[in-house]
Amino acid sequence: MNRKLLGGIAALLAGIGIYKYIRAKSTNGRSAEEWMAANIPDLTGKVIIVTGANSGIGFEAAKVFAAKGGNVILACRNTDKGQSALNAIKEATPDANLTLLPLDLASLDSVTAFSQQVAQTWDHLDILVNNAGVMAPPLSRTAEGFEMQFGTNHLGHFALTGKLLPLLEKPDDARIVVVSSLAHRFGRINFSDLNSEKRYLRWPAYAQSKLANLMFAKELQRRLQKQGSRVVTCAAHPGYSSTELQRYVPGNSLFNSLLSQTQAQGCLPTLYAATAPDIKGGEYIGPDGFFEVKGNPKRAYSTKRSNDADTADRLWQVSEKLTQVSYLS
Repeated sequence: MNRKLLGGIAALLAGIGIYKYIRAKSTNGRSAEEWMAANIPDLTGKVIIVTGANSGIGFEAAKVFAAKGGNVILACRNTDKGQSALNAIKEATPDANLTLLPLDLASLDSVTAFSQQVAQTWDHLDILVNNAGVMAPPLSRTAEGFEMQFGTNHLGHFALTGKLLPLLEKPDDARIVVVSSLAHRFGRINFSDLNSEKRYLRWPAYAQSKLANLMFAKELQRRLQKQGSRVVTCAAHPGYSSTELQRYVPGNSLFNSLLSQTQAQGCLPTLYAATAPDIKGGEYIGPDGFFEVKGNPKRAYSTKRSNDADTADRLWQVSEKLTQVSYLS
């Protein structure tokens, strides 16, 4: 076997060993302080939307929200998979209050139709979890011609949030959670080629979309606060969790077996961001383990770039122009 390959494998295994050691040390004697889904208060009467609730982190979050009594709207592009998810949640919680609605974030027409249906059925909204996303697919485009990751992960949720904001303003304590990623650390907002019309590199495009998610959450909170709104916005990331999202990741089976945490563990930062009473607007929640790969929810690291208010303001203005959805401006 090639010496360089052997060296690489050895380095990987050593890194995994160090990670496990640090993780074991970091959690030693801390179990009493760990935040779990059991800490979530009763959610009876709360109307909750989870995008991408048919699988992964979204499914796990929807399942917990339903078990806690929430009126959960499963917003899914694939309604067959959405129905399977609904059935699975019903099996775990027979009296769960669930509604399945079609939502394709890669189509602004679908975003509009979904928002109108929600507004016609419910008079308020307590929690919006902007969770759905795609990661590193081959080059493809949304119905409006946006690069799929930027269009789905960011622009679709940007438009959805704007259209649902009037319902979120009705309660005294509504919350918006935007799911970002560790990948935001490697992202740059490339205003000269946001939609990869000049060049498409799947991983930089993914990192850009996840940076956009985090910057959107922070800018949304700034604008809500400026308007005197009671709505609180924060962001979360699941660390490295074994989900369907990773189907385009080379060697995902190996990395999942060595490094990942379960979907149920991965959704804890999202659940914490959505329900913990000590959350403040603009915060970012992720796992507390080594490099935030796995662990218990805590305040997460966000890059200097993600906190650049001028760039976030520019991204907001561009997003309004691209989606033709304006709010808080």
